[in-house]
Amino acid sequence: MSSLRIARVAAVALVATAAPLVAQSNEVTRAVAGGGIAAPGWAGAVDAQEAKAGMTLANQKLATEGAGLRVTTGPATTYWNTKAAVSGDYTVKATFTEPKYQNLNDHPHPYGIVVAASGLDGAEGQALYCAAYGTGTFIMRGFAPAAFRVGAPRPTAHPAIAKAAGPGQPVKQEIAIAVKGDKVSCMINGAEVGSWPKSDVVGAGKLKSTDGFAGIRVGHNAEVVVTGFAVTK
Repeated sequence: MSSLRIARVAAVALVATAAPLVAQSNEVTRAVAGGGIAAPGWAGAVDAQEAKAGMTLANQKLATEGAGLRVTTGPATTYWNTKAAVSGDYTVKATFTEPKYQNLNDHPHPYGIVVAASGLDGAEGQALYCAAYGTGTFIMRGFAPAAFRVGAPRPTAHPAIAKAAGPGQPVKQEIAIAVKGDKVSCMINGAEVGSWPKSDVVGAGKLKSTDGFAGIRVGHNAEVVVTGFAVTK
């Protein structure tokens, strides 16, 4: 190997180890100044790969804003309301607004509703979430504790999901997960964008149960205002 090639490799290695940042889709996870959870009754956990890279809840920020919440990430984080334990049949919903689409990232990141959350502050945590993108698409995913997919492997488009007019513009989505009998559904802006038999989310390598805490999830490097968080039976 030439001395020039060696110098280039060394330079790349130096840059890669210069800061505890997580590379995801060619975008690094940024630490949020003054971070932490400042909303009473809420708890959270950063994604496992973020934690392995040294990211913690101090690198994101969840705070009250009026009657709602403002979330600024940082590492991708799952939050749960410690007073919102759900079981049996239920619906969990909230409205998510990106005041300025992609203001903290170079590509769209998802946000949405979490159910069945338990043990996320340990090694055997589980959760199920439905999340939307400002591109008019959504995903249904879970942890058990390894990540698993529900439905399509990639984000799926649906005409009910709002699309941002462009970077820096606002976009709003009302997102809900409903568990009823043997059916688990995701609704966005009043439309059922996907539904699955419970066996698709509960079983080996998946959830132990759809019972647990309800909450929200926000992908890395995103800023979202959450209003109207509610659980109904």
